[in-house]
Amino acid sequence: MKNIGIAVNPPQGECNDQKCPFHGHLSVRGQIIEGVVKSNSMIGTAVISKDRRRKISKYERYETRVSKHHAHIPGCMSVKIGDKVRIAECRKLAKTVSFVVIEKVNQ
Repeated sequence: MKNIGIAVNPPQGECNDQKCPFHGHLSVRGQIIEGVVKSNSMIGTAVISKDRRRKISKYERYETRVSKHHAHIPGCMSVKIGDKVRIAECRKLAKTVSFVVIEKVNQ
């Protein structure tokens, strides 16, 4: 297992996935985002949703905006819908996938 340069808990399992930052050749850089898994029906990919609140000063109210990111799930991680995860930016892995799951966050 290699050090990815980010202070995260390494996964317990082993894998031989080349797109795994811990056991493969994938390097991570850039943004680190925390979000909730909304879907994992794609093979090896999950949809991560990040909610943020924005104030509308005219009406003195808040609105919730949602960002969705597609992230690769390495073979050594087990992620299901509703899990809170941390994803990191990497090189493009597919047309819409530019992130990889690096840690499951305890809620």
